[in-house]
Amino acid sequence: MSLRNKRTIYTMCIKPVMTYASPVFAHARPDILYDLQIVQNNFCRRAADAPWYVKNYVLHRDLELPTISKFMKNASERFFDIANSHPYPLLVSAVSYEPPPPQHFCRRPRNVLIDPPDDLTAEVGKLIEVNKMAIE
Repeated sequence: MSLRNKRTIYTMCIKPVMTYASPVFAHARPDILYDLQIVQNNFCRRAADAPWYVKNYVLHRDLELPTISKFMKNASERFFDIANSHPYPLLVSAVSYEPPPPQHFCRRPRNVLIDPPDDLTAEVGKLIEVNKMAIE
């Protein structure tokens, strides 16, 4: 099976489950998201038949897959953008709140939008920028 087909399987099977569960993941502890990132890294490694010494951020760059935290942040941004422009006023009022401060004990879904990126997501972002500059 080619790498493109494996990426398509991931996009068609695993990604919809993550999208469906993303509101729940917004409330998850960072170590739970880290466990999900490990599963995604293992998938990337097996799909690319990469040896153990290849860095995870290189796999994400080559497969053009976002990290779990980047994916959750993008899904949350899309959800809040759609909900803000919805014609139903109660839905608009439900999503138009300011998130509590980061040290607050209760996390709400909008907190995902203000969370800083984790180390892996930052490295993937740097690699993508370097590649864009090299192409130009």
